[in-house]
Amino acid sequence: MPEMNMVQAINDALRLEMRRDARMVVMGEDVGKVGGVFRVTQGLWDEFGDDRVIDTPLSEGGILGTAIGMALYGMLPVPEIQFADFIYPGYDQIVSELAKLRWRSGGEYPAKMVIRTPVGGGIRGGLYHSQSPESLFIHVAGLKVVCPSTPHDAKGLLLASLRDPDPVLFFEPKRIYRASRGEVPEGDYTVDLSRARVAREATSGRAAVTILAWGAMLYEAVAAAEKAAEQGVECEIIDLRTLWPLDLDTIIASVKKTGRVVVVHEAARTCGFGAELVALVNEHAFDHLEAPPARVTGFDTPFPYTLEMEYLPLSHRILPAVLETARY
Repeated sequence: MPEMNMVQAINDALRLEMRRDARMVVMGEDVGKVGGVFRVTQGLWDEFGDDRVIDTPLSEGGILGTAIGMALYGMLPVPEIQFADFIYPGYDQIVSELAKLRWRSGGEYPAKMVIRTPVGGGIRGGLYHSQSPESLFIHVAGLKVVCPSTPHDAKGLLLASLRDPDPVLFFEPKRIYRASRGEVPEGDYTVDLSRARVAREATSGRAAVTILAWGAMLYEAVAAAEKAAEQGVECEIIDLRTLWPLDLDTIIASVKKTGRVVVVHEAARTCGFGAELVALVNEHAFDHLEAPPARVTGFDTPFPYTLEMEYLPLSHRILPAVLETARY
């Protein structure tokens, strides 16, 4: 089984599906000859040409509006938004049109597409290249939201997203594009869009804490869990993978097992997805909680340039929350 990083795994999924489905078109700024700013689409233009790998103008609203029109006519567009921060000029197209077309037409006009975009910090990109806007789209009915943490899942989740009947926001954590490596099966496979993954299981009888994480923060959660284990606290880590629809059953089963939960995400704290996760845990597992749920997140400020490592909820910020929750 070959070893790949996340860039290679996503590229492999795109290539595989373009060969399988002639309706699929990749489009976006510099996705063609250049292969995208992170080279995720590199080589696709060489194989599929101008008709199926389309360099677009610098207009996110135009990219997404055009892609929606393509989808209405039966094509499978896969627009890339160069950075998630640039998606806001096309937000109205996504939430007012794409998310609603299937429902407003009674299923007569489904608009199937997958919007790929890099998210999060880790490249010192500052406030215009580092945001994590997942909660803005999870809130909108009609959309699915995916954020992989491993190359294996990136390929399998992307293939599943491309074949799912609903429009999907596919968020790619740029910090681990090349830092995360792992075995990725050759050929075709999918990862269920509705299932989370137990990335680290709590098996001992010691004090235990459930950590909910996704994307690049999974690795920070693992690092914190290893340090917590040295102090007698075992962590069970749930990699959400698909943020919406949420695998609530796996989350609640873990919380009932440990009695404690810490949520980690890069986005700002207020109205971040962690708030919804805490609410769901309280609604479905309140009687099993031994401590108040905790959140370790970005701050309620614009994403900084020079203080990036202070803003991100890295392992040194996660560990105290885990220990405090365990010893409550």
